[in-house]
Amino acid sequence: MQSGIADLPLTIPYAQLQKGVLALTCLAQLFELPTIVTAVAGQDGSPPQIMPEIALGLNLSGLNERPTYLRTMADSFLNEAIKTAIEATGRKTLLISGVATELAVQLPALSGADLGYRVFVVVDASGGTSQRTEEAAFRRMSQAGASSVSIVTLAGELAGDFTEPIAQKSIGILFEMVGGS
Repeated sequence: MQSGIADLPLTIPYAQLQKGVLALTCLAQLFELPTIVTAVAGQDGSPPQIMPEIALGLNLSGLNERPTYLRTMADSFLNEAIKTAIEATGRKTLLISGVATELAVQLPALSGADLGYRVFVVVDASGGTSQRTEEAAFRRMSQAGASSVSIVTLAGELAGDFTEPIAQKSIGILFEMVGGS
């Protein structure tokens, strides 16, 4: 979810990807879900420019408040610091999103499933380089035990009882994503 990569997907318009990323990070903030942001350095070694929706959704003044783990390989589980950060959450369910679905999402989803995690790929906060290759990635992840989930479904599942204040906020995030500007 960084400049130069996030604007590559052909399977989701960039504005829709921005809304999905913002909604996902807002839900993570609301439900106090641990988040791990990963990126790759620029070809010239420059630091990655992370989508501002991530900091906005996590209610940060900037991403400097939360470490961005630099990946040197597409599969986050092959990067020791990232794997350690994932394990440190103590969670056995992973929500994965990113660009490109065929690479930065698929490979850690496959590894996570192999390691015994329940893996959910958040489809409206991810984007692929082509419809054909993204569909192939989703089939492969599904065959490995990973599932796909939409933000609509995720917001509803996390919300629980719609009469509770936290559920109202969750549904508000959903409406903002679907109808917001």
